[in-house]
Amino acid sequence: MVEDSCGTQLIDGDGVFNAEGLDNFVKTTNLAQCGLSYAVVAIMGPQSSGKSTLMNHLFHTNFREMDAFRGRSQTTKGIWIAKCIGIEPFTIAMDLEGTDGRERGEDDTAFEKQSALFALAVADIVLINMWCHDIGREQAANKPLLKTVFQVMMRLFSPRRTTLLFVIRDKTKTPLEYLEPVLREDIEKIWAAVPKPEAHATTPLSEFFNVEVTALPSYEEKEEQFKEQGKYFEGGHSLTRYHVQVAQLRQRFFHSISPGGLAGDRRGVVPASGFSFSAQQMWKIIKENKDLDLPAHKVMVATVRCEEIANEKLRNLACNEDWLALEEAVEAGPVSGFGKKLSSLLETYFSEYDSETIYFDDGVRKAKQQQLESKALDMVHHAYDNMLGHLRSKTLESFKARLEESVGKGEGFAASVRSCAQACMLDFDKGCQDAAVSKANWDASKVREKVRRDIDAHASSVRSAKLAEIVAKFEVLCFSDATSHEFSSLTVFFKLYSVQCSKSWNGAAVQKRLTEALTGPLESLFESGDMETWGSIRKLLKRETEVAVSELLDAVAGFELEKSTIDLMVQNLRDYARNMVEKKAREEAGKVLIRMKDRFMTVFSHDNDSMPRVWTGKEDIRTITRDARAASLKILSVLAAIRLDEKSDKIDNLLFSSLMDGPAAVAVSSSKDRSIGATADPLASSTWEDVSPEDTLITPVQCKSLWRQFKAETEYTVTQAISAQEAHKRSNNWLPPPWAIVAMVILGFNEFMLLLRNPFYLMVLFVAYLLSKALWVQMDIAGEFRGGALAGILSISSKFLPTIMNLLRRLAEEAQGRPTPEASRPQPPTFQTFRNQTQPNPLSSSVAESSVSSNITSSEDGVEYSSPSLTQRRSTKIVEGEFA
Repeated sequence: MVEDSCGTQLIDGDGVFNAEGLDNFVKTTNLAQCGLSYAVVAIMGPQSSGKSTLMNHLFHTNFREMDAFRGRSQTTKGIWIAKCIGIEPFTIAMDLEGTDGRERGEDDTAFEKQSALFALAVADIVLINMWCHDIGREQAANKPLLKTVFQVMMRLFSPRRTTLLFVIRDKTKTPLEYLEPVLREDIEKIWAAVPKPEAHATTPLSEFFNVEVTALPSYEEKEEQFKEQGKYFEGGHSLTRYHVQVAQLRQRFFHSISPGGLAGDRRGVVPASGFSFSAQQMWKIIKENKDLDLPAHKVMVATVRCEEIANEKLRNLACNEDWLALEEAVEAGPVSGFGKKLSSLLETYFSEYDSETIYFDDGVRKAKQQQLESKALDMVHHAYDNMLGHLRSKTLESFKARLEESVGKGEGFAASVRSCAQACMLDFDKGCQDAAVSKANWDASKVREKVRRDIDAHASSVRSAKLAEIVAKFEVLCFSDATSHEFSSLTVFFKLYSVQCSKSWNGAAVQKRLTEALTGPLESLFESGDMETWGSIRKLLKRETEVAVSELLDAVAGFELEKSTIDLMVQNLRDYARNMVEKKAREEAGKVLIRMKDRFMTVFSHDNDSMPRVWTGKEDIRTITRDARAASLKILSVLAAIRLDEKSDKIDNLLFSSLMDGPAAVAVSSSKDRSIGATADPLASSTWEDVSPEDTLITPVQCKSLWRQFKAETEYTVTQAISAQEAHKRSNNWLPPPWAIVAMVILGFNEFMLLLRNPFYLMVLFVAYLLSKALWVQMDIAGEFRGGALAGILSISSKFLPTIMNLLRRLAEEAQGRPTPEASRPQPPTFQTFRNQTQPNPLSSSVAESSVSSNITSSEDGVEYSSPSLTQRRSTKIVEGEFA
C-alpha cells in the first residue's frame, strides 16, 4: 500500500484495506468538513482500456498510466483514490483494477466481484469503460463486466440509484444515436438474464441504475488524422477532438449531486465525516462474503460516527477552561449566575454536535444526542450539588444570624423562628432558581428538605441552649444553700428535654456537671452509714425535685411547649433524679467491702477523740473490736437495699442478730418471730423480707459472704494489736527474775569483793567499757549486721584494725595537745540509748508490721498519724529523755 503523487492506494492487490492511508487522505483534503456535499466517481473496465488515462484527463488526477512502448500489461493494482482537481463539489476519483487481466488469469473473478461491489456501494457515479467495436457482439468484453456489475448489485438489496455512465471509447463513424439503442438493449438483456432475489424479481433496471451513455474518439490518432478531423485551439495549443469531448464530459461532473446532475437522485449517502469508517466496514463485509444491507449499514455508520462525535464533545467539555474555572470556583463557594454560565457552556457543545451529525440518520443522531446530554449533565452534576451545598450552608448561616439578632432584640423565640425560617427559605428558593441548568430536570426538593431540617435542628438547639442557661441558673440557686450532704437533680431536666424535643443535642457537658454535683454528697451520705442516711436522701430528693419542677414550669412558659411535653418533662425529671440516686447507691454497694474495712480501721485505730491508739496494755481490745465491727456492719446494712419509698424493713436487726450476736441469738430471735422449730439460717436467702428485688443491692447470702471475708481480712489487724500490747508489757519489764538476781548476788559475791578491794580493776573495766563503746559507735556494728551475719563479720574484720589505729592516733594527738580537725572527725551517729542498740523495740516492729490501714488519715481537726508510727516515735522520745 502506497501513498504518493499518483494518489492513495485504498485497497492493495491482495485485498488489504489501507485504513491509515484513507484517514490521512480525509485529513489532508478536509473531506470531513463537507457533510453531504461530496461525490464519489469510480471507473471499471477491461485491463489496458485507458481507464487511468481517462480519469486523469477528466479530473486532472495523476493516476499511473500504461506505457504502450513497453507493452500492454497491468498498470493499476487494487483500488486507488485521489481528489478531483477543480470540480465542485468535492469529488473523489476511484480507479479500479482492470478486469480480464492475464496477470490474475482465471482467478480474477473473486477480486473482480469484490471490487465491483465495493465501487457500487461507495460510488455515486460509476464509469464503465468499453470499446466501441464491442457493441453488438454477444461475447464482447463488456458483457462479462456488466453481468458482474448486475450480479453484485443484487447483493446490495436496497436500490440506491447509482449512475452508470457507459463511456464508449474509440468511437467510429457510426453515429451515437445508433450505438446507444443497441447498447441499452444489450444492457436490458443482461439485466433480465441475471438471477435476482425474490424481492426484486420484477424490479426494473431503472430502480437500481440511472444509465447514461457517452462516446469519445480515439486518444491515439495520428497527427494527419487529427488534421482531417479538424483542429481546435485553446490558448495557442492545438487540441484533438478527444480532448475537446473529454472537456465537455468534465463539465457534466460539476454540481453532479444537484437536482438534474449525474447523481442528483442518489440515495443512502453517508456524511463525509463517516466516509472513512463506512468504506472500511463495507470492504470488511464484502471480504467476509456477506450481503450488504445499505440502510442497516447507514444506521451502523451513523451509530459509530455519532458516538465518536459525542465522545469527542464530552472530552472537549472536560478539558474546557471555562468549565474548569467554573468547577474550581464552585468548589470554593457559591457562584452567582451559575445556572446560566453552565447552561451556555453545555449548549455550545450540544450545538456543535447537532451541526456535525446533521447528515446522519435522524433516529440514531437523536438517540446519541440524548446520551450526550445525559453524560454531559452527569459530568457537571457534582458542581450543581456543590452549589446546592453552598446554598444550604449559606441559608443555615443566614438563619443563625437572623435568629440571634431577632432573639437579641427581645422578640418571642417561637415567632422569631417562624419569621426567620420563612425569609431564609425564600432566599434558598431564589438561589436554586439561579443555579438551575437548562435541559436538566434536577430536583432540589431533597436539599430543600435538608435545609428545613437543618433550620429546625438549629432552632431546637438554640431553644435547648436557652433552657440550659435557665438550668445553669437553677444550679447556682440550688447549690448555693446546699450542705455537704445535699445534692441537686435539677440539671437532669436539660438532658430529658433535649431527648424529647431535639434528638441532635449532646448533653455530655450537663451530664458531667450533674455527676460532679451528686458524686461527692452521695458518697458522704453513704460513707456515714448511720440510721438517718436514707431519710436524709429522701428528704433532700423530694425538696430539690419540687423546687426544680416549680422553677422549670416558670422558665419554659415562654417556649410555647405543649402540655403533654411539659408533663412528660416533669415526670422524666422525677424519674431521672431517682435513677441517679439508685445508680449511685449501686456503685457504692459495689465498694461496700472497702467502706467496711475503712470504717473498721478508723474506729479500731482511733479513740473517741479521734486520736491514734497506743496499745499500752490498758485497752480492752475485745470491746474495741466489737464496736469497730458494729460500725462496719451498719454500712453493710445501709447499702443492702434502696430505701426511697419510706417502707420499714428488718435488714438492720437481721444482720446484727445473725452476724454480731452469733447463732444463739439467731435461734432465740427465730423462735420468737417464726414457728416453733424454725432454726434455719435467716441469711440463707436471695431476697430480703419486705424489699422488692429491684431495690435489693446486696442479697442476704452476699451479706454473709462479705461479712466472712471482712472478718478474715481484719483479723490480722486485731492479732497484731494484741501482739503489740504484749510486746509493750515485755519491753517495760526488762529486769531479770528475782531468783536470778539472788543467784547472781550469791554466786558473784567473791568477784564483787575483789573489785571493791582493788579499785584498779574498776578503772580497767571502765576503760574497757569506753573503748568498746567507742568501737561500737565508730564501726556502727548494729548497722553492719543489718545486711546479714556473714556480711557484718567480713565488714567488721576489715574495719577493726584501721579503727583501733585511728583511736590510738587520736589519743596520742590529744595527749600532745594538738586538736583534731573537724573535717577528719567522723559524723556522730544518731543518738540512741544503749538499750535501743542492744534490744530492738518489739512494740514498734510488731505494730508496724501489722498495720493495714493508711499511715495518714484525715479528720476534722487536721492530719492524724496512725498508732504504730506514733508509738514508735513516742518510744524513741522516752528513751532519749532517759538518756539525757
